[in-house]
Amino acid sequence: MIIRKAELRDLKELLEIYNYEVVNGTATFDAVPQTGEERLRWFEEHNRENHPLYVADVDGVVAGYVSLSEFRTKSAYFETVELSIYVARDFRRQGVASVLMEFIIDLAKKDDTIHTIVSVITGGNDVSVRLHEKFGFNYCGSLVEVGHKHGQYIGVMYYQLMV
Repeated sequence: MIIRKAELRDLKELLEIYNYEVVNGTATFDAVPQTGEERLRWFEEHNRENHPLYVADVDGVVAGYVSLSEFRTKSAYFETVELSIYVARDFRRQGVASVLMEFIIDLAKKDDTIHTIVSVITGGNDVSVRLHEKFGFNYCGSLVEVGHKHGQYIGVMYYQLMV
């Protein structure tokens, strides 16, 4: 497995990984699959300033990805980024998420424009909670029943890592 910057040629696989979770899971509150055009806009918002996008490449297949995105649009939040990490269904439970997490934290620590990383984890996503806690993220609070997906109300938990 190699970790490399995401490239336009990865867009189809990035879309498939994300849309699988849109349709089948609750890791994202998007309820409608994204189009290629929407994902292209998302792609273009990354690999600039302090918003990197990297993929885990296993023999030419995108096994997962990690990104740091704008946390909020107000300028005082510039040094705060929001972490997203997704692993393709066929590569889960193989350590891909841990490799991506370790990589992005190391990258953030070297970037003097990043002060803190925030993750918003949906309720019931115990795998993500354990991953974040393993890498030193601290629980900061919850919002109850703020999303509605697959016929149920879902809350979110905020986790933070100072870098």
